[in-house]
Amino acid sequence: MFEKFKKRQKTKHLSVDEPSGFIHKMAQELESKNAIDSELYTKYNVKRGLRNSNGTGVVVGLTRIGEVLGYEVNESKEKVPMEGQLFYRGYSIEDLVKNCIEENRFGFEEVTYLLIFGQLPTQKQLNDFNTLLGEKRELPTGFARDMILTAPSRSIMNKLARSVLALYCYDDNPDDTSVENVLRQSIDLIGYFPTLIAYSYQAKASSFDNKSLHLHYPIPELGTAENILRMIRPDGQYTELEAKLLDIAMILHAEHGGGNNSSFTTHLISSSGTDTYATISAAVSALKGPKHGGANIAVINMINDLKQNVKDISNHRKVEEYLVKVLKKQANDKTGLVYGMGHAIYTLSDPRAKVLKGMAKQLAISKDLIEDFMLCDFIEKKVPELYAEIHGVKRPMPANVDLYSGFVYSALDIPTDIATPLFATARLSGWCAHRLEELIAGKKLMRPACTCVQEHLSYKPIKDRK
Repeated sequence: MFEKFKKRQKTKHLSVDEPSGFIHKMAQELESKNAIDSELYTKYNVKRGLRNSNGTGVVVGLTRIGEVLGYEVNESKEKVPMEGQLFYRGYSIEDLVKNCIEENRFGFEEVTYLLIFGQLPTQKQLNDFNTLLGEKRELPTGFARDMILTAPSRSIMNKLARSVLALYCYDDNPDDTSVENVLRQSIDLIGYFPTLIAYSYQAKASSFDNKSLHLHYPIPELGTAENILRMIRPDGQYTELEAKLLDIAMILHAEHGGGNNSSFTTHLISSSGTDTYATISAAVSALKGPKHGGANIAVINMINDLKQNVKDISNHRKVEEYLVKVLKKQANDKTGLVYGMGHAIYTLSDPRAKVLKGMAKQLAISKDLIEDFMLCDFIEKKVPELYAEIHGVKRPMPANVDLYSGFVYSALDIPTDIATPLFATARLSGWCAHRLEELIAGKKLMRPACTCVQEHLSYKPIKDRK
């Protein structure tokens, strides 16, 4: 029996680049077998993408954690544009960031406390919370060797999702969904994440990019942003401005309401009663999708492509010609999208982009990158005008947070591989808050309906099939 098993193990697996004729043929047939006439969605009043016909989201739950305001709905059920607003537990994101800047201090941990516990901490509460997080910066014994270095991945998000699942095995009480236990697990994960993404990146760079392996131990006394910069850089060095700007970027990404794809995934998976590790791994996997968390990478790639095609980025006429080609699906990835522009909810402005833009300019000046910053500024101002000219439709198209976070990550010399994992590290605070909220207030398995439009068929014996 063992010999037969070994023979099966030696069977050659077909690579992705060499699909068998069977797979190729059946893949083509699947297109027709799974196609659904778009008119049927209208007939059955299906909310595709959980969107109403006017583009607003279908309300599937209630939350106290985050509020995203980007438009008003009038009596005719039409969306009326408005300046964007974002609230964490009722507090304006602009006020939260402004206070950190005025007091010249880090604020991500304070915002994390606010999201999870529902109130702003006193200095003692914040100190105690930071101590707890500091105790969890270092991964469990043997984890880095066995789970990260031994099996590196080309995708840091893939490695992050797998690592979160693997942490289940290092927890003595992984399946207990009591509030106290889930709170303990949440703090553990928030503490671990900077080290997880840094070590996953170092393993990838060493295994696939032929770079030296640099593993710096996290420092418990340092915050999230400082530990990340310290651990991803070979020399472990960073400036105070760099760390505080990354801290602000993480504050702005920490939460965005319960309806965004990954936070909704957190509610959905939590409603089944499963464990914290399965839930957060699913949220990471949702964010990995290019339609959700990958937009910051798309901005970086677009700017790089622009620079390859426009040698002088201060030449606005040439930049405009490039943007026209992008909108006409003739440049970059030929999707017709100018990444970093427009948003599903925000209409007139994205409050996160407004806050980050001001800090990004300071960083640009300090690093002599003002020309790159002004390129983003030109894209923000020019694209709505070009879109209207090309498509004949004038509509609000504000810069979203990804336009300036992409610039910030590039200016901070943060590898593109880590852009979305950084997003995940920030959003983990929101995910943990939403998981706790679902366990406390939801308490009902999410089970929406899905109408079947396949006609009933008569069974055919195999000898009669063609």
